Amino acid sequence: MLQVILKRIAIAIPVILIVASLTFFLVRMAPGGPFDAEKVVPPQVMKNLNAVYNLDAPLIIQYRDYMLNLVQGDFGPSFRYPGRSVTEMIFTGLPVTFELAFYAIIVAMIIGSLAGVIAAVKRNTLLDYVPMTIAMIGICMPTFLLGPLLVLYFGIYLEALPVSGWSSLPGDKILPSITLGAAYAAYIARLSRGGMLETLSQDYIRTARAKGLPEYQVIIKHALQGGLVPVVSFLGPAVAGLIGGSFVVETIFQIPGLGRFYVEAAFNRDYTMILGTTIFFSTLIIFFNLLSDIAVLLMNPRARSQM
Repeated sequence: MLQVILKRIAIAIPVILIVASLTFFLVRMAPGGPFDAEKVVPPQVMKNLNAVYNLDAPLIIQYRDYMLNLVQGDFGPSFRYPGRSVTEMIFTGLPVTFELAFYAIIVAMIIGSLAGVIAAVKRNTLLDYVPMTIAMIGICMPTFLLGPLLVLYFGIYLEALPVSGWSSLPGDKILPSITLGAAYAAYIARLSRGGMLETLSQDYIRTARAKGLPEYQVIIKHALQGGLVPVVSFLGPAVAGLIGGSFVVETIFQIPGLGRFYVEAAFNRDYTMILGTTIFFSTLIIFFNLLSDIAVLLMNPRARSQM
């Protein structure tokens, strides 16, 4: 297992450097600059601003300086928030984004796993067709459509739940969590159904049934561990995707998380904030993929020979 971890880390380092390099040059290629939205200032003031943020240096020099600072863990200062570093802003919004992702993955795991297991056990019946049809709809429906629909029905029509904010009103975390977790619940439902169907066809399951064990014991004690292995493999990129993809939900529900900083940075052309959040999200994806690989190895020892 240690060999697997070291191998993943060895691959992750150049991947992060490539992501940082591509992002650096792509944001510089975008039209406009970080101070274009400001009111017109004298040329000397603009020159001083560019000098402070090293924007007057040749592009290759800017790239060299940024990468040297990055290796030391310094994302640089924010262009749009004077006196605040990118690292400070990331860790300001990160707890809220983590909390939202945690609630969303709980929603996805409970709904998706339950639907997938029931569909597998009741294969080719109504209890199979209905959850899988809903799961397909959930996969196809983007969060920017589902969110406003939930707001319209539960917030405006029924007036049952708050439609914005975070930790300011009772129940204000329900709609964002469902919106963010719905698509992942659909993926988990299909994965758990496929994994359970494969596990239920194994010889040891037939042996357990032949011994006269009740069906619920066969499912819970023998089939679930093997049937949910595909779900565990999916959890790594799913959690990273929930954190990295939360900016749409945070924008819809006005949640003060890291995703909103990312969106604002793109609109404001805040180069260092865009770079910092992109690199941070990339690191999270790699980290959670590593965790899911380790969990799969622990649940399924046969996978060790394939990695």
